[in-house]
Amino acid sequence: MPTKEINGKTYDVDDEGFLLDEARWDEDWVRLVTLEEDIDELTEDHQAVLDCLRAYQAEHGQPPRVRDMTKVTGFKMKYIYQMFPSGPGKGACKMAGLPKPEGCT
Repeated sequence: MPTKEINGKTYDVDDEGFLLDEARWDEDWVRLVTLEEDIDELTEDHQAVLDCLRAYQAEHGQPPRVRDMTKVTGFKMKYIYQMFPSGPGKGACKMAGLPKPEGCT
């Protein structure tokens, strides 16, 4: 099973690097993905997206589909792509500790 490590913590991930145990999500995981995404600074808008995605997951048992993320987050898709260079599914959902959303390649 693949793993990722930061600050002495090891996280089990799937073959695409998504966190397998959502309960393990923490600030270190967010930092790890921030580094992987080459994001210089985690802004309030980044955190707002993560909070929206995690709330949606808690309510619906799955992450929102990529095409629904603008409704869930309130941000335009272009802006989400600017915040998360690998995209809303691969970047935002991964950083939020969620599985890859439906329709994300």
